[in-house]
Amino acid sequence: MLRIALVIAALISPAFAGDVAFVTSQNGNAVSVVDLDSGQIVAQADLPGAPAPVAYDPRAGRAYVVAADTGRLTVLDEAASVIAHRDLGAGAFGLAVAPGEGVLVTDWYKGRLHRLDAGLKTLWSAETGQTPAGVAVSKDGSLVATADRDDDRVSIFDTVTGRLLRRVGTAGAHPFGITFHDELLWTADVEGDSVSVIDPVAGRLIGSIPTGSRPYAVAFAAARGFVTNQYSGSVTVFDPETLQVLGEVRTGDYPEGIAPLPDGTGVVVANWDSDTVTIIDAQSLAISAEIDVPAGPRAFGSFTGRQARP
Repeated sequence: MLRIALVIAALISPAFAGDVAFVTSQNGNAVSVVDLDSGQIVAQADLPGAPAPVAYDPRAGRAYVVAADTGRLTVLDEAASVIAHRDLGAGAFGLAVAPGEGVLVTDWYKGRLHRLDAGLKTLWSAETGQTPAGVAVSKDGSLVATADRDDDRVSIFDTVTGRLLRRVGTAGAHPFGITFHDELLWTADVEGDSVSVIDPVAGRLIGSIPTGSRPYAVAFAAARGFVTNQYSGSVTVFDPETLQVLGEVRTGDYPEGIAPLPDGTGVVVANWDSDTVTIIDAQSLAISAEIDVPAGPRAFGSFTGRQARP
């Protein structure tokens, strides 16, 4: 396993292109751009207000970040320079890149989902359940879903109009992270120690998977599912076809955000209490790298991608 120290190698320039992760560090008030090939931090932004949720759009060369304490939405370019911001209020939380352009953001306190355009103007706003946490968009871009934590359910909307299509209860209590995969919805049920599997079109729960303690978010790589377990300090690995648990990988302390490597060969995990990012090989389940980052990395959202710019 490669252990990599925190080094800011250089600002991203037009000559740089590769696989990157935008890692938010809530305690360190920073966003780090990590080159996933070298394991080095190649750019960094100082952002006040405890940045935590993040959504990276490689097509546009933008990353959206919310400061949890203030609700300020900041847009960064791939050199970690601030190019826009909007104050949404202290409830702003979950983020997902909208199809085409712009971003979707949940409001934890008001129970709302907003779609913003590329200029951060509101296109529509819809009512969710109580305390919506994560938000996810289907592969074809037609559906957007929120994990309504305190209602133990998900809300599913039309992405273009914001029209509520259906609500579905989860298998476990307090769904938090939510992900689309293979036309199904997968939620990490924090107080249920489970992952719920939902058919978003039929609008029904079709299965669940046991996890470690306090699952937080779900990602997929190499035909396998991975869920971070905050209290267990681990990642549960499962087969998304059979819903059977395949194993458990020890990570750093309090793993939270998780996202696939752009080539699908592994997953990247942010360990809040260890101040590290862990890369896990999806086939061998070995840890291939640990990268030191500023304090309190959370990276809640889709934070990895391959830069489109040559």
